[in-house]
Amino acid sequence: MLTPDSLFSLANPLALLGWALLVLAPRWRVTKSLVLSGAWPLGLAVAYAALITTHYLGGHGGEGGFGSLAQVAALFHDPWALLAGWVHYLCFDLFTGAWEARDAQRRGVPHGALVPALGLTFLFGPVGLLVYFGVRRVFGQKSFSQPTTIQTHEDALAR
Repeated sequence: MLTPDSLFSLANPLALLGWALLVLAPRWRVTKSLVLSGAWPLGLAVAYAALITTHYLGGHGGEGGFGSLAQVAALFHDPWALLAGWVHYLCFDLFTGAWEARDAQRRGVPHGALVPALGLTFLFGPVGLLVYFGVRRVFGQKSFSQPTTIQTHEDALAR
């Protein structure tokens, strides 16, 4: 039988593997197809949706809610809700780390400069994102530009 503890023990290594790929092999095709594409974080999102559907929306959840800090604390006394909250963090932090890695590659940020931001995103989410924006400002190529107009197929062929 699946328990919150057994699912926690499964979710953590899966997320850690995604992070290891981002840090150690960011340009490897497996990393690109699974993590940078967003597939890995989406897998965690599916797990989160399943947890919420079966244990919160399905009426199995305990006390609590989102209206006050005391209600949130009461909500997380339920191990299923706590697990869902943890998977929520794993999903969004990995999604953010993958975005940072893609953005850094596009902007020419050296991977060595990105790694501390990835580590902080893994450990402290928003702090890592904040650090990444600083790293990007310092190390990103100044000539990076976003397209300002949408090209038609004919425009692209004319060039």
